[in-house]
Parts: sequence; structure tokens; C-alpha cells
Amino acid sequence: MAGLGVFEVSDATFEQEVLQSEQPVLVDFWAVWCGPCKAIGPIVDSIAASYAGKLKVAKVNVDENGAAPSRYGIRGIPTLLFFKGGKVADQVVGYVPQEVIEEKVKRLLA
Repeated sequence: MAGLGVFEVSDATFEQEVLQSEQPVLVDFWAVWCGPCKAIGPIVDSIAASYAGKLKVAKVNVDENGAAPSRYGIRGIPTLLFFKGGKVADQVVGYVPQEVIEEKVKRLLA
């Protein structure tokens, strides 16, 4: 379900792909059955395309991976976590317009 420039990340690859990433990372925690996740998906894909080379964009399916979501206290989805230098720098819970996410991405990259 990941679009162009969006990586599927699992509990096994989370540390390497997200926490050890040289670039800031936007992680989308989602599930197949989640309506708002489907709605925010194209926005996440579009951000991945717009910021390719500057921002890494990853998706974690919460039904298939329990460790990463519980480690970061994910209770509602979609949740977007913004990582910089292996730490959470910002987050969005639930569906929000693209401008809100773009604003957070710009702050993350500033």
C-alpha cells in the first residue's frame, strides 16, 4: 500500500530504517481497515514525492507490527510521527489537511 518513495517498515527494520536514518523520517502508522488512514495515504505519498532526497517516508502497518507502535504509545491511527536524529520531533494524530503536515515537514527540515 506504499506509494512511490514510501518504504514499508516493520518492527524488524524500524531501528535501521527510521532511528538510524541520516535524513529526517516521517512514519505513517496505519492499518488496512482504517478509513482515515486511506484518506491520508495520498497526502503522505504526495509529501514523499515532494520531499524526495530530503525526507524519508515510511509506513508501519500496526496490525502486522506491534512493537514500534507500542514503543511510541500509538493508540489511534492514523498517527504520523516525525523523527529527526532517531528521536520523535513532532506528531499528528488522525486525519489532517495536507497543509498541516507540510508545515510540520518544513519545520523538521529547517
